[in-house]
Amino acid sequence: MQIPSQLMTLPNQLTLSRIVAVPVICLFVASGWEWLRWIALLLYIAAAITDWLDGFLARRMKLNSALGKMLDPIADKLLVGGLLVTLAWTRDLGALDLIPAIAILMREMFIAGLREYLGKQAIEVPVSLLAKWKTTAQLVALGLLIAAPMLVGLIGIAHFVLWIAAAMTIWTGWEYLRATWPYLAGNEL
Repeated sequence: MQIPSQLMTLPNQLTLSRIVAVPVICLFVASGWEWLRWIALLLYIAAAITDWLDGFLARRMKLNSALGKMLDPIADKLLVGGLLVTLAWTRDLGALDLIPAIAILMREMFIAGLREYLGKQAIEVPVSLLAKWKTTAQLVALGLLIAAPMLVGLIGIAHFVLWIAAAMTIWTGWEYLRATWPYLAGNEL
């Protein structure tokens, strides 16, 4: 079995590295050992940077691909979803924090399903600028939540940013639903 050439491009390799890093980061966060949590934070920062870098390099090097377009949001959702579940399990998220965590997970699954459904009908749902900012807010919130137990005074800020990220997540989910409603209602098919 030959490896697809699209997988061998630098942007897609960065995206794949983000996917591979998810279980390692989650395991290190869940370990309970502070030194592994520091390593998890460094790996997480590197993974978050690749979220921007893979797209930048794909555009700059003219290596945009359908595979990369599919893998990038999957990598984002795995990173965000995996960490939300891990942080809930370690109790870094309190009971009230489950509200934004569940809202984020629900929106991400809904949009993934929506994209798949519309994709089968050759309808592309472009990523909005606010959705890119939403991903950035989620990544910042999760980085702060990883660091919060190790840095005094960060816990309140981390939880606040998580709620802001959730609000942006819900809003962008509503925007996608509104924009695609004619297709879902059968008016544009």
